[in-house]
Amino acid sequence: MTRIDAKFAALKAEGKKAFVAYLMAGDPDIATSLAVMKGMPAAGVDVIELGMPFTDPMADGPTIQHAGQRALAHHQKLQQTLDMVRSFREEDDTTPVVLMGYYNPIYNRGVDTFLKDAKEAGIDGLIVVDLPPEEDSELCLPAQAAGINFIRLATPTTDAHRLPTVLRNTSGFVYYVSVTGITGSQAAQAETVAPEVARIKAKTDLPVIVGFGISTPEAAKTIAGVADGCVIGSAIVKLIGEGKPADEVLARVAELAAGAHAA
Repeated sequence: MTRIDAKFAALKAEGKKAFVAYLMAGDPDIATSLAVMKGMPAAGVDVIELGMPFTDPMADGPTIQHAGQRALAHHQKLQQTLDMVRSFREEDDTTPVVLMGYYNPIYNRGVDTFLKDAKEAGIDGLIVVDLPPEEDSELCLPAQAAGINFIRLATPTTDAHRLPTVLRNTSGFVYYVSVTGITGSQAAQAETVAPEVARIKAKTDLPVIVGFGISTPEAAKTIAGVADGCVIGSAIVKLIGEGKPADEVLARVAELAAGAHAA
């Protein structure tokens, strides 16, 4: 059982919905992003998604694109991101950490080396946006064999024919993208999300967590109420981009977490 599996089992036992928070590693610098990351569990974050900066983030809107650019400008590489997780693990050995990003940095490092280093650093899961199920032998299956969950995205365009393929080797949880488009582009609507979540849950026992288009405590409560939890990223990253100090960012994170947990 991974930390992700244990976290969702504990939340289910408590009758709570999950709050997943995203931040970009190294944005605007390592010290700031690490301070935010280390403060997230106390602010109510159940699972941390840590973005891997990449030069061509095709699924991300302007807010997260700019975060990646700021991190890259400060020479944030995959090694520094893994080092951040190692530092986090010195204080927290229970909160799941999921790396989210694109395949190129992993491929460049080498899959075997990456998985060994990620496991040693304390990574629990991967979301690799541009690696489809047809390429599961490339990273997904080796990751599972290494004890790292591989979390797949389902979207409004994932039809009944495609869904079983998407779910086949998914583990940890299913990430449902609530809108058609990029991050931060539209607001998620519970009335359209609810039937899609039900459709996915009819095909899997995994938790279904909804992301994209959620930016307020009220929206977190509403969307988490029709799923097993929610993900918020752009609303957090925007504060970091505005130069807010870590404690102010974390105060907002706590409000967002409280919204999700009130569902």
